Amino acid sequence: MTTDSGIAERVLAVVHGAPRAGRGGPRPSPLRFDILLAAGAALLAVVLALVVQNGRSPDALGWSLLLGAHVPLVWRRRRPLPVLVAVVALLLPFHGLDYCHAAPLPASYLVVYTVAVTCRPLYTLLTVGSLLSLAMSVMMFVNQHQAVEALRTSGWVIAVVFLGITMRFQRQYVAAVVERAERAERTREEEARRRVAEERLRIARDLHDLLAHSITLIGVQTSVAAHVLNADPERLDRAAVAKALDEIAETCRSARGELRTTLEVLRDQGTGEVRGPLPGLHGLADLAEAARASGAGVELAVTAGEVPPAVGAAAYRIVQEALTNAVRHGGRDDLTVRVRVDEDRGGDRAGAGGGGGGGALLRVRVTDDGVGTGSGTPGFGLVGMRERARSVGGTLEAGPLPGQGFEVTAVLPLEGAA
Repeated sequence: MTTDSGIAERVLAVVHGAPRAGRGGPRPSPLRFDILLAAGAALLAVVLALVVQNGRSPDALGWSLLLGAHVPLVWRRRRPLPVLVAVVALLLPFHGLDYCHAAPLPASYLVVYTVAVTCRPLYTLLTVGSLLSLAMSVMMFVNQHQAVEALRTSGWVIAVVFLGITMRFQRQYVAAVVERAERAERTREEEARRRVAEERLRIARDLHDLLAHSITLIGVQTSVAAHVLNADPERLDRAAVAKALDEIAETCRSARGELRTTLEVLRDQGTGEVRGPLPGLHGLADLAEAARASGAGVELAVTAGEVPPAVGAAAYRIVQEALTNAVRHGGRDDLTVRVRVDEDRGGDRAGAGGGGGGGALLRVRVTDDGVGTGSGTPGFGLVGMRERARSVGGTLEAGPLPGQGFEVTAVLPLEGAA
């Protein structure tokens, strides 16, 4: 990329006279550069007119035509075609009066080169070819002995035209290289921002699933301990209080360990090293036991075998959040939650809003008989569960059951899961 940028800088500077940063400090502005260039070309024309014996020496009219042809060169960059016409209009009488034919060559080459660089090649060839034919006709009409000189001059003009066209293509190539580099840089920045947003969302989802579940269980267990303490202070059931406090401590230890594992996974993602395994179907029994400790009845049935780690982690988090919501919003002491995880090797996507198609599926279904309908203050639980399902290409539906209860159903594909 450094080489391409250097090419672009050099080409643009040569073609347009654009300023470039260098050791000598700032270069002249484009207009000032063109003024100096026109003055230098005029000075060279004067030297050629005095030294080269190729036609009559200019008189007052000749000098006026010769020097006047260099004035439009100041605007060659802004109006290349009008400048070409003005220069030709002044130099044709100069050649027609048989003044020194070598003197106007620097200005002629410069204006032809400018047109070739700035205009389309076909347009340049037609325009310069027509003007060149006209100039050669005038020179040969004035002095037939100048035929060889006219042909040689025409050859140099044609060479300058093709040089300008080549530089035009080179400039377009450099511009394309620079544009591709800028587009690639923008794409990298957008990709980096997208990855950061996805990572922030994933971290927020992980922490929500972990902390919401643990805090809910701790809250329920604390309420149980407070109820035992306030029920009959004279006949305090110390065993029940001790059991509730032990369950709170165990929930805290479990949450602390899972939080440590989650943070280690997040911290070590840059090196690709994972210190702890992802949660999976093997952890559903612990989730059920923790929910039972909070007073809910949990019926767990898992008939699936080994599943991809990503699918197992998604199923674990979905069940975890569903149990948390059931315990939090169940609204009854004899709450019963049924968790069923089945593997369907020849199933389709008909369930849970699936769109059809074959393939092995993991079906997760969590139902409860509580009074919660999901119509309370909206949180991030259902959103997180749907994101979990989508992360492995699955779908999820959640809503109240007819009469009473709530159901969460997820369908997760097993084939092709990352």
